[in-house]
Amino acid sequence: MTDTGSFLALREKAGLTIDETAQLIGRSSRTVRRYEEADTPEKKAPALVIDALKRAIEERCSETAASQPSFRFIDLFAGIGGIRIPFEELGGQCVFTAEWDRFARQTYAANYPDGEEHEFAEDVRPYAKDPARVPEHDVLLAGFPCQPFSIAGVSKKNSLGKPHGFLCDTQGTLFYDLANIIKHHRPSVFLLENVKNLERHDGGKTFATIMHVLKEELGYEVHTRVISSDPWVPQKRERIFIVGFREKSEFNFKDLSVPTENLPVLGDILEKSVPEKYTLSEKLWGYLKGYKEKHQSAGNGFGYSLFGPEDVTRTLSARYYKDGSEILVNQPGDRPRRLTPRECARLMGFDTPKGSSFEIPVSDTQAYRQFGNAVVVPVVRAVAQLMKPHIQEAVALEHDLPVQKEMTLSAASG
Repeated sequence: MTDTGSFLALREKAGLTIDETAQLIGRSSRTVRRYEEADTPEKKAPALVIDALKRAIEERCSETAASQPSFRFIDLFAGIGGIRIPFEELGGQCVFTAEWDRFARQTYAANYPDGEEHEFAEDVRPYAKDPARVPEHDVLLAGFPCQPFSIAGVSKKNSLGKPHGFLCDTQGTLFYDLANIIKHHRPSVFLLENVKNLERHDGGKTFATIMHVLKEELGYEVHTRVISSDPWVPQKRERIFIVGFREKSEFNFKDLSVPTENLPVLGDILEKSVPEKYTLSEKLWGYLKGYKEKHQSAGNGFGYSLFGPEDVTRTLSARYYKDGSEILVNQPGDRPRRLTPRECARLMGFDTPKGSSFEIPVSDTQAYRQFGNAVVVPVVRAVAQLMKPHIQEAVALEHDLPVQKEMTLSAASG
């Protein structure tokens, strides 16, 4: 037999109706009511019935948990969605996207066809002015652009005894819009990505202001690390990642898992058959050779870079569509070639080394721009995996999940 009220308490803690409970334990609704209203030990639910209800609730909770997203996230300055991919793999659900470039939006929509399920904004600034328009979320993701901050007036304000903060220091920048959304929604976790040079931008003032805003004004625990992509893809691309937690965490970038064996080379991602149009014209190849020779004679290293199948390339840039000079592929014949857009997708980790599942619905010019502006997906994936247990802990704390679990088990143990 069970303690007084345990059957009713168990049902209510599980959030079940009488009819749902009856269906779960294979009894009638009338019998369930009798168990709950029992005033003598003989009328209470037998232990076997209680155990059956506990098992049914556990199975139901497991099924519900498997079908529900682990956390909700928003994807700002989204580009073609490189940051989104690993966080969906963790079980997250994207509830809001913002990207201003119409061609990037086209590629994003082709690969993540959920635009009808959540809002896909063009310009994030109107939402920053009224951040309540952005849905509630647990995790904020943003590959935000780097802009100089107007902080010339700060020392003057200090001398006059006037307060200042990010509303002054970063006004008119896209980081201001990002900070305003964080300030309003207070997400449990954020991940920001930017170029390595962010730390040195404007003599370090930009990065110092960003850190001050995130740590001091918004009150987040902040971790940063510059990560090169070459352990994951055959490209040296260094980017800074900024991870923030609203509450204290045990997160540490030193624990990042970085591959050390069987590192990739360019030959791993090259297509077997490439159309002739990707081979440089005689005119362009002659210009690039002359340009390099001129600068070599002047003592600097400006000019094209040529790579073979055993090499690791330079950083793919958004200007790659112009002449491809930073990554030219050596091939039989007199002239090298550009990477194809598909090879760029592989070089950035949107596709596997020989894969072709990522949709490229735009012209080559736009594709080169988009991949040149994108993140390297496997790097973000490694960061996301490192963040995973800390996201789970932060989200559980935010939604009081450990307390709820304890209450349910306590009721079930009755």
